[in-house]
Amino acid sequence: KEPFTLPVGAEAPFAIPKWQKVAASYNEATEKVFVALTRKRQFKNWREGKLGPKYHRLSERTQWAHEMIAQKYPGDYMIVWAQFGLSWRGHSVRKVRVNYAPHEFGLGPYEVGVMLLSHSERISGDPNELYIDCPGAEYAPDGDGRFSYAPYFYWSGVGLDFSTFWVSYPGSCLGSASAFLPQ
Repeated sequence: KEPFTLPVGAEAPFAIPKWQKVAASYNEATEKVFVALTRKRQFKNWREGKLGPKYHRLSERTQWAHEMIAQKYPGDYMIVWAQFGLSWRGHSVRKVRVNYAPHEFGLGPYEVGVMLLSHSERISGDPNELYIDCPGAEYAPDGDGRFSYAPYFYWSGVGLDFSTFWVSYPGSCLGSASAFLPQ
């Protein structure tokens, strides 16, 4: 109902079911999106069985953004302007997290997974394509409370894959997905 100006860097508006409408926790909702991805295309989750709360969590900023969106827009979906990573291409997740625009926040694997369900062309094996970091989530590879990794989606040669990597790696083929709060 309100006019919304295209934020600088945003690609398009995306309708994403609120994770609370999908499962009891963000982690479970992420797993359900991965099941849907597996039904739609070749997909491999390299962190299968290790997406529980001791390994995987939302960043504080992304949790806060979800709460702000839920307060402003009740219902089953959040509609956000977002981008798949082009704006942050070549920057490490650590750098991205400290350089967001004031109304920007990182997306986690649940949100990016939903976006990939409707935009499967985004990661399809093109040699010049951008793989997608998920800076809105944090990952502890040993489940020991040291959340020094971030999730990402990439092409393995035969299909879409999901894994995690160190937050300080600035890969030129990686870009962090983000969204923008309504102003």
